Amino acid sequence: MGKDYYSILGVTKEADDDELKKAYRKLALKWHPDRHKDDDKEHAEKEFKDVSEAYEVLSDKQKRQIYDQFGEEGLKGGVPPGGGGGGGFPGGDGATYAFTSGGPGGGFAGFNPSNPEDIFSQLFGSGIGGLGGLGGMGGRSSQFMDVDGDMGGGAFQGFSFGPGGAGGRGRGGGIRTKRPQEITRPLACTLEEIYNGCSKKLKVTRRIRGADGTINPSEKILKVDIKAGWKAGTKIRFAKEGDNLGNGAQDIVFVLEEKPHPVFKRDGDDLKIDLTLTLDEALCGFKKPVQLLSGKTIQVSNPNSIIRPNQISRMSNYGMPVSKHLGMFGALVITYKVQFPASLTLSQKEKIHEALTE
Repeated sequence: MGKDYYSILGVTKEADDDELKKAYRKLALKWHPDRHKDDDKEHAEKEFKDVSEAYEVLSDKQKRQIYDQFGEEGLKGGVPPGGGGGGGFPGGDGATYAFTSGGPGGGFAGFNPSNPEDIFSQLFGSGIGGLGGLGGMGGRSSQFMDVDGDMGGGAFQGFSFGPGGAGGRGRGGGIRTKRPQEITRPLACTLEEIYNGCSKKLKVTRRIRGADGTINPSEKILKVDIKAGWKAGTKIRFAKEGDNLGNGAQDIVFVLEEKPHPVFKRDGDDLKIDLTLTLDEALCGFKKPVQLLSGKTIQVSNPNSIIRPNQISRMSNYGMPVSKHLGMFGALVITYKVQFPASLTLSQKEKIHEALTE
């Protein structure tokens, strides 16, 4: 049995456009996935999709007449159950509705529901209706894709509304449009990229509302320049490069994140590293190569003094670049991890005892 769109929206079959719009607004706000947590999100997404689909059909005169006569199966299936297979089929007012895409028995390919977020944006994108109490809810919108393919892959979603919601209440209880502030998304970089500085190209797919009210995608390549030595949390802003749904274009803000490194750990402008020594090296001296983030290899040595477990030494000017002071670098902070042998022979013990008690 097909869906009962009237029941989903909670309206009668005589409902007019205003009643449909009012019912949709109420239910769309109730079930929008961004207002629900993980344990309830899947159910909310289904309800939100059904509400959007019901409104899309019933608010369109042609789709509504086809649905009233043939139900959901006839609307989506292309040929109404028991119906003929001509180039179209009759509507309730005696007119014949023909569809262009080829389908069984004629020219009707059936109805495919639109993206629920697009329907939501058409009504709420400019602050229409009761969005004042939404808080920080956002609608999925802009997409960002790493053109260079070195960010872990994939596109990820942005949001249509900035902090505080898409609208606010003005004097007298009316709705006042509030311009969306920004879309904020992480930009993950390796320590090598941050050490040396780099550029990343990101393809942004934005949504733009046209003069006729339709929402169209628009693509643009943004070049993000990462300055050597920048710290995690640094923000890179692209003004008015986000969605524009009729209430002003959003800013896009990328927030720098550092990917974990297998050898180094950053601490401000310093770089920390653990260096493992054998007991012999800790007692008798050592010389070990360490490859830096620049690609250069240095020799860390200690020919004379004894190294104790977890002892720390600092090597100035071998850390991260200081972004605000050209030519300055932090320190390389080395923590020594002394590896004791798992076992000793009697002969080895005697020799060690003899050496230590002389």
